Amino acid sequence: MVDRRQHWEAVYRSKAAGDVSWFQPHAASSLRLIEGCADREAHIIDVGGGNSVLVDDLADAGYRNLSVLDLAESALAASRARLGERAQSVQWIAGDITRVELPVARYDVWHDRAVFHFLTDPADRAHYVEQVLTSVKPGGHVIIAAFGPGGPLQCSGLDVMRYAPDALHAEFGAPFRLLRYETEIHHTPSGQEQEFVYCYCRRT
Repeated sequence: MVDRRQHWEAVYRSKAAGDVSWFQPHAASSLRLIEGCADREAHIIDVGGGNSVLVDDLADAGYRNLSVLDLAESALAASRARLGERAQSVQWIAGDITRVELPVARYDVWHDRAVFHFLTDPADRAHYVEQVLTSVKPGGHVIIAAFGPGGPLQCSGLDVMRYAPDALHAEFGAPFRLLRYETEIHHTPSGQEQEFVYCYCRRT
């Protein structure tokens, strides 16, 4: 069985930020969806944020209550170094999203681009959904971006799940009202195309 923490530490230590397949120079779709549902005082968590630039984009847009969670401490360290003094205003959480202890009803927005599709074990997915139910405020928003039906079967040497929008929403179920979904074709640094499905829900 793969040790997830060791695997992702090795990935981030061996590759530059711009070389990983999910790299985006700006997280345009994520930022647009968050801005559509959250004011600048909203508490936002980016799950699997690692060294993603979403935290930079959110800080630049004036958001002040930001948390970034990742399994790989090295990825979080890279983001802290990139942000410099601004990193002090971000809460950095190193841990496995299926096991880490998160505050109850803290977050107005839960964002995840490219973590959920790595959870191939149904028990891990169930733990993930419980984490969302526990830590997102009633009425809060949940944005999950995962590989779509046309996405790859593997990523970074690991098997992944692929989801049509209704199947992705079904993993979360009745406590999450699907507001809309959209598809994005992501161009990797190596020039390949990857289909992502974004599901945008409200926690009831």
